[in-house]
Amino acid sequence: MQKLSINAWLLGGAVILSMAPVLIYQGKEFKATDSINITAIEEVNPGYKPWFEPVIKPSGGEVETFLFATQAAIGSGVVCYILGLYKGRTERRKADEVVAIIKDRD
Repeated sequence: MQKLSINAWLLGGAVILSMAPVLIYQGKEFKATDSINITAIEEVNPGYKPWFEPVIKPSGGEVETFLFATQAAIGSGVVCYILGLYKGRTERRKADEVVAIIKDRD
């Protein structure tokens, strides 16, 4: 398969995976897991008190979204750096093996 064709299939798959939940749960309310967990805990144990409070309480939803997006970007940067590092090491090792084979022939 051509590289363009593979990329087109991958892009199409990504679009389908990202749009499927939106289409399946159309019109339903999306809630944060924190609010769902708090509701479930209060149903099971009404007198429950949290172990700690947040050190800094964000002023609004936009700040929370920004902090979450920043955390996700840093995490993906670290993961991609590590993947690139290992890929580079593998390619370098293969190149060194080829050079060693060529030197052994001489």
